[in-house]
Amino acid sequence: MIWEGNLILTPLPQADGRLKNRPALILRRMPPFGDFLVCGISTQLHQKAQNFDEIISPSDDDFQSSGLLAESLIRLGFLAVLPLNRIAGGAVSPERHKRLLKTLGNYLAQSNS
Repeated sequence: MIWEGNLILTPLPQADGRLKNRPALILRRMPPFGDFLVCGISTQLHQKAQNFDEIISPSDDDFQSSGLLAESLIRLGFLAVLPLNRIAGGAVSPERHKRLLKTLGNYLAQSNS
C-alpha cells in the first residue's frame, strides 16, 4: 500500500527537461484523482536550502527503513505530482514526514511582499 511518508523510486523531470529515475518522498495525496505530491531526494548535499531541506543520514532512526543507500538530501523545493501507477518504495518516520510538511506549509503561507 502506498502512503504519505513513503519513499519511492520514480522518473522525475530534471532541470534539462529529461526524466531521470530517482528517489522521492510522498508528501500528500492530491484531489481529485488521488495523484501524489512528491519531493525529490538527492545525494548532492551541497544543494541544501538552509531551514528548508533535510538531510537523512545512516545515523538517523528512519534511514534503514527509507531504502536509501547513502546520506541524502530531501529537497522540498524539488516538487512533482505523480499518478499512482508510477510509484513503489520504502518510508521515513512519521515525525520526519510531519516536520517536512510543516516546513513546506510555513514556506507556502509566507507573503512575498
